[in-house]
Amino acid sequence: MASSAGDPPAALRDRARGALLGLAVGDALGAPAENLKPSEIRARWGRITGYVSEHPAGTDDTEYALFSGLLLARHGGALTPADAEAAWHEHIADRAEGPFRGAGFSERGTLENLRRGLAAPISAQHRHAWSDGLAMRAAPFGVFAAGRPAEAARLVAIDGSVSHEGEGIHGGRAVAAGVAAAMAGAPPVAVVAAALAVVPDDSWTARSLRRATAAAHGGERAVRRAVVIGGYPWTDLAPEAVALAFGAYAAADGDFRDAVLTAVNMGRDADTTAAVAGALAGATQGVAAIPADWAAAVGPARGSCLPSMAGQHVLDLADLLVDRAGSGARGAGRAARQDLLRPDASLRRAPLLWPAARVLTGDESEVGA
Repeated sequence: MASSAGDPPAALRDRARGALLGLAVGDALGAPAENLKPSEIRARWGRITGYVSEHPAGTDDTEYALFSGLLLARHGGALTPADAEAAWHEHIADRAEGPFRGAGFSERGTLENLRRGLAAPISAQHRHAWSDGLAMRAAPFGVFAAGRPAEAARLVAIDGSVSHEGEGIHGGRAVAAGVAAAMAGAPPVAVVAAALAVVPDDSWTARSLRRATAAAHGGERAVRRAVVIGGYPWTDLAPEAVALAFGAYAAADGDFRDAVLTAVNMGRDADTTAAVAGALAGATQGVAAIPADWAAAVGPARGSCLPSMAGQHVLDLADLLVDRAGSGARGAGRAARQDLLRPDASLRRAPLLWPAARVLTGDESEVGA
């Protein structure tokens, strides 16, 4: 979409910033509601309409998105599984870990396999390869491959080969393709179609996406009932989380505030669903659609999950990916970006200043209300 020469269009940069800032905002808004039922959310806060924590911050969703985005900025379209595996070793597996010890179960399984000497794709063979851990870090691929959903899906699957298989890969592909379509100005119905086009039609992910978006006209309760498996203990199922995020986005017709708050108030893996809904809606509407007070709370990553990402800012990454996609990785720009993930490179760049449905199985009460 961007020209190969000169500065990329301002609209493309605006959508890129909207996508990645939207991811970080959704992550921070959804974090307190993670793993809760809607009834538990209401009991604590009523309906969540903004930040409910005193010091809102992104979680592993934002930090892994930064990690994968910087990896993509370094290698561009030439990214290989070996590149992704090397970055996991260099910046996660072979370093001291943060308090979250590498994030969720899919990341833990991947790290254990990598430390045992297993290489991709064998490193992805663990019990949580179906998680939404790839979906949560997929938006940068859509930003980079703006207007090219199939290419975004191809690249995120390469990244995901280190950590995910099957439905976990499908979820990442759907998110990357959806963001790529939104980056080109596609309306929400076309964004959903782009996501469905890159996953097998008979997959759990595709079936859940169709159910969620078909139920979207009924609002968040209908979307949740369409896909959530009541009573199932794991909330990070990629088919469920991705479908909830797209359902929230479709129910809001792409509106940023409505999409993110719908995802947050549905609970389950709320930081991830809100992060994905925020990336989709942010790419659709651009950065101006994100409420200023929500945006102002997003600073550089704290490195609480991935210490190597401390100091990185999503707005810097958005600009970097747009520039990288437009430059084709030529000349000095290529060399500079290749330095981003080297051990001796500074990972603390100054941030940009930002102005001020029914359940298929399971417990009805868990899904209901």
